[in-house]
Amino acid sequence: MEKGLLRKSLSIRERKFPNEEAFLETGLSRKSPREITKKAQNDDGECRVTATVFFSTFVAVSGSFCTGCGAGFSSGAQSGITKDLSLSVAEYSMFGSILTLGGLIGAIFSGKIADVLGRKRTMLFCEAFCVTGWLAVALAQDALWLDCGRLLLGIGVGLFSYVIPVYIAEIAPKHVRGSFVFANQLMQNCGIALFFIIGNFLPWRLLAIVGFVPCVLHVFCLFFIPESPRWLAKKGRDKECRSALQRLRGSEVDISREANTIRDTIEMSEVDGESRMSELFQRRYAYPLLIGVGLMFLQQLSGSSGVTYYASSLFNKGGFPSAIGTSVIATIMVPKAMLGTIIVDKLGRRTLLMASCAAMGLSALLLSVSYGFESFGILPDLTPIFTCIGVLGHIVAFAMGMGGLPWIIMAEIFPMNVKVSAGTLVTVTNWLFGWIITYTFNFMLEWNASGMFFIFSMVSAFSIVFIYFLVPETKGRSLEEIQALFSNSVQ
Repeated sequence: MEKGLLRKSLSIRERKFPNEEAFLETGLSRKSPREITKKAQNDDGECRVTATVFFSTFVAVSGSFCTGCGAGFSSGAQSGITKDLSLSVAEYSMFGSILTLGGLIGAIFSGKIADVLGRKRTMLFCEAFCVTGWLAVALAQDALWLDCGRLLLGIGVGLFSYVIPVYIAEIAPKHVRGSFVFANQLMQNCGIALFFIIGNFLPWRLLAIVGFVPCVLHVFCLFFIPESPRWLAKKGRDKECRSALQRLRGSEVDISREANTIRDTIEMSEVDGESRMSELFQRRYAYPLLIGVGLMFLQQLSGSSGVTYYASSLFNKGGFPSAIGTSVIATIMVPKAMLGTIIVDKLGRRTLLMASCAAMGLSALLLSVSYGFESFGILPDLTPIFTCIGVLGHIVAFAMGMGGLPWIIMAEIFPMNVKVSAGTLVTVTNWLFGWIITYTFNFMLEWNASGMFFIFSMVSAFSIVFIYFLVPETKGRSLEEIQALFSNSVQ
C-alpha cells in the first residue's frame, strides 16, 4: 500500500520538489548498497521503539496525569469545600461540572491551536491554563474564584484531550501505537487514583497544590522532546521532519521510506485542501465522522464522568464508607488500565471496546438494582456491597477500554486535511456531553438513582451494537493504511 501511495503521488512530488534529494522516487536515501542491505531488516524503521519514543510518549501523557488529578479532585475535596465555603448541592455541582465546561471551551479551539502552534507548543500552552487554575483553586476564598480556577483548569484539560493522543499517534510505530496512546488513559487513571487516596487525608487546599506540582514538572520536560514529524511535514518543514523522525527511530535507521510515505499522504491531502468545518459533512468523511462522534457521545452517556467525579457521593448514598471505597478504586484501577495498555495491540480495539462496554453495562445495572433496593428498604445488608461492586466495576471497566480507546481511534481515522476540523468536532462532542452529565448527575442521583443507572446500562448495551457493526479494527495498520481503508469504503 505504501508503494502505491508513492507511485500515486509521484507526479505531485516531481512538480513540487523537482531537484529535492530528500525525497527520491525509489523511497530510499542516497546511501551505498552496503548501507541499504545493512538496514534491510528495519526496512522503513517503523518497527523500532527507541528510548526517544518512550520518553516522548511519557512526557506527553504526563499531561494526562494532570487531567486525572483534576478529575479526581472533586470527589476527594467535596466534603471539605462544601463545609469551608458553605456551598449548596447546586453550587458544588457547578464547581464539579465546570471542569467539563472549560474542557468544552478548550476543545472548540484545540484542533486549530494544535495545527498553528504544533503539538509540542500546544502542550506548553495547555499548562499555562492548568498552572493558573490550580493556584486559583488553592487560594480561593469564595465560590467565584473556585469556579474560575476550575474553569481555567478545564480549558487546559480540553486542549490536552485532543493534542496528546494526536501527538502520540503521530510519533509511535504502528505496531505499538495503540498501547502508547492508551498510556494516555493509564496516566489519567494514575492521577485519579492518587487524588482518590490522598484526598482522604489532605485538606482540599493542599490537594490543589499537589495538583500544581506535576504541571510545573511537565512544562520543564516538554523542552526535551521532538515535534511531531507529520505536523512538520504538513507545514512544509521537510528537513525538520526528517530530523525529528530520525531522532525518534534511531540514528542508524534508514527513515527514507517512512518519510516519503508521510510526504505522499500530506501531498494527497493537500490536493483536497484544508477542509473547513462546513465542508466536513461530505460523503467521503461521513464514515469516520460517525465513528468518532458516535464513540465520544456514547462514552459520556454511559455516565462515566459522573461516576468518576462523584464516586464519594455514590458510596455514601449506598451506605458504603467513601474513604474505603475510593481507596479500593485507586488500588485497582491503575493495574487494570495498565493491563489495557498491554493488551490493546494484542486483542485489538473492537474486542476491548465491546468487553469494556459490557462490563460497564452490567455494573450500571447492578447499581440500578442496588439503589432500587435501597429506596424500597429491601435487603439493606446487601445494598452497600452491591454499591461498592457496581461503582468499582464501572470505573475499572471504563479505564480498561471505553475511557482511552475512543481517543486512540479519533487520532487514527482522520486524514491530515480534516484532522483539525474533525478532531475539534469529536473533542467538543465529548466535552459537551461530559458537561451535561456531570452537571445533572447529582440532581438525577437525588431524583431517581436507580432509573439513572438503568439508562446508563442501556446506553452501554447500545454501544456494543454500535461498535460491532460500525467500528473497524485499526490494530497493526499505519495511519496511511487506515486512511486508505476509509477511502476505499467510500468508493
